[in-house]
Amino acid sequence: MNKIVLRLGMLTFFLSVIFFSRMGLSITELLFKSFIIFVATTILLSIIIMSFIRAINKTSFEKNKDTANNIIRK
Repeated sequence: MNKIVLRLGMLTFFLSVIFFSRMGLSITELLFKSFIIFVATTILLSIIIMSFIRAINKTSFEKNKDTANNIIRK
């Protein structure tokens, strides 16, 4: 998952470099803004993926608990 998040972050970095270069910004300003977008995108995607994985784990734990209770009752 970490590789996917990092690669999507790098994709947004390079797309923002292309976007900002067409606006005629200086190199330092262009790289700074693109880096900010890279960091924000990477952090946001990491948070979304962590919450998604936790939701899946919670559901599977509850399902396993119910299955164990059903087995014990029989």
